[in-house]
Amino acid sequence: MKSPSLRTPALCLGLLALTACGKKEQGPPQMPPPQVGVVTVQPRSEPLTKDLVGRLSAFRSADVRARVSGVLLKRTYVEGSDVKKGQLLFEIDAAPYQAALDSSIANLASAKATYTNAHVVAERDRSLIPQGYVSRAQLDSDEAAERTAAAAVKQAQANVETARINLGYTKVVSPIDGRSGQQQVTEGAIVGNGTADTGASATLLTTVDQIDPLYVNFTMSVADMEQLRQAQTGGGVTLAQPNQATVQVTMPDGSTYAEPGTLDFTAATVDPSTGAMNLRAQIPNPKHSLLPGMYVTLKAKLGEQHKVFLVPQPAVLRDTVGAYVFVVGSDGNVKRHDVATGGMSGSNWVVTSGLAAGDQVVVSGVQNVRDGAPAKASPWQPQAAAGAAAPAAGK
Repeated sequence: MKSPSLRTPALCLGLLALTACGKKEQGPPQMPPPQVGVVTVQPRSEPLTKDLVGRLSAFRSADVRARVSGVLLKRTYVEGSDVKKGQLLFEIDAAPYQAALDSSIANLASAKATYTNAHVVAERDRSLIPQGYVSRAQLDSDEAAERTAAAAVKQAQANVETARINLGYTKVVSPIDGRSGQQQVTEGAIVGNGTADTGASATLLTTVDQIDPLYVNFTMSVADMEQLRQAQTGGGVTLAQPNQATVQVTMPDGSTYAEPGTLDFTAATVDPSTGAMNLRAQIPNPKHSLLPGMYVTLKAKLGEQHKVFLVPQPAVLRDTVGAYVFVVGSDGNVKRHDVATGGMSGSNWVVTSGLAAGDQVVVSGVQNVRDGAPAKASPWQPQAAAGAAAPAAGK
């Protein structure tokens, strides 16, 4: 048998072991819920915008072609300069057309003289017919000659006008105000006006493009257009009238173009090659900083969205399922909400579905929360957060 002195230390060791086991069963202390910044969202109306890509084209583009045949004598404008409507651009050898006009004028004078003689004879016979000095057959013949001479005068007058027009065409002028293009035919070359018999086209001399305003041409898929129409039918969207929808162009360097444009054309049919609808907007270009042929990105304001929510950009997360946010419920627990976004409005996402009025959306501390876990919510203060970060950056 063991002595009492030996049983006492053994009893103490047993008690210490039981105490240690009891501490292990209690486990580590629980961490407090994470502190998060939230915004309380409310439904509102926001502009309905679409980010698109378009290409600029001239408001008007005119081909300057030869309208008479001849030798090109001179170019009178500076290539690439701005020209006015009616400004002289080219001169074609006018000598043959001046001679044709002079000949036509001479033929007109001859026709008028012939008519005067025929009229005098017919008038004389008309005065003598009552006395029976001339026969009715003679009078009929004289009046026929008078009518033929009058028709010849009209024909000669038409020939003079045609010759005068052709002579005027030797002075090639700009048909519109705009920016002149490169000369296509050099001086000394023979130009032609084209004829139906030969099938040749008139010689292209240059082009003139009106670049203030400009057109921007872009497309929108049929699916997007149908989605907008369905949203309008359901009352979620109010589409703007064609002459009230606006576009804002972004320059290739990322800057925003100062002048907004106005949508002025929407195609009534779908392009079978692209499956999209063609749209066009008119953009002022007073400083000629935009040029035809440029590709630009644009934001089209097509109407108003109703009952949408503005959510700060950091709050919207994405995974393979889609976009989602975390919402702190009334019980203090975090819940994931899958949402649908409709573009950006400044630094906020426009959320079209997935939220309800009064939801507290987690903006800061979102990396510390888990779906179903508690969180301690406080109002999000973006300016305060930025101010706190600034001194730290300066250290």
